[in-house]
Amino acid sequence: MSLTRNHTLGLAFAALVFGLDQFVKWLVMGPLDLPNVFQIEILPFFRLSWAENTGVSLGLFTADNDLQRWLLVALTGAIALIVLFWMLRERLRGDILALALVLGGAAGNILDRVRFGYVADYADLHFGTFRPFLIFNIADAAITIGVLLILARSLLSREKPQNTPKPAGDTAPESQNHA
Repeated sequence: MSLTRNHTLGLAFAALVFGLDQFVKWLVMGPLDLPNVFQIEILPFFRLSWAENTGVSLGLFTADNDLQRWLLVALTGAIALIVLFWMLRERLRGDILALALVLGGAAGNILDRVRFGYVADYADLHFGTFRPFLIFNIADAAITIGVLLILARSLLSREKPQNTPKPAGDTAPESQNHA
């Protein structure tokens, strides 16, 4: 399997998502000291709020001990490898970039889980008391956007069936041809 220009672009995009995710996590955990401050108001509808997520999406599959933590690392690592191989098999740039979002986000959250035992979440979008999402991070957003793009592309860009010519001498209308 040879890497095309689109594959190289996809790998670079995944690395960019990973790097941005890790930089922002370093910023909120280091200079902003969010684990000790707990909340920083940014806008009336957005603040930084510290959360340590030991599970996966929506708090599912919480890892309460080291064995569960490493099993979760192994499971998410296997999924990330599947996404990588899927990305390397795709040809269309849009599909590759959507999978790169998922891959880069997954790698960022996997590294957190390996380093800290949890995923660092900090983005808190809210409208009064209404929260459309749990507290999340850039990796979570990238994964979500990537999955939504993959779904949208698969639903909206289905290949049109080819118009195959009818065999010579076939004059029966489609609805009456029961061969």
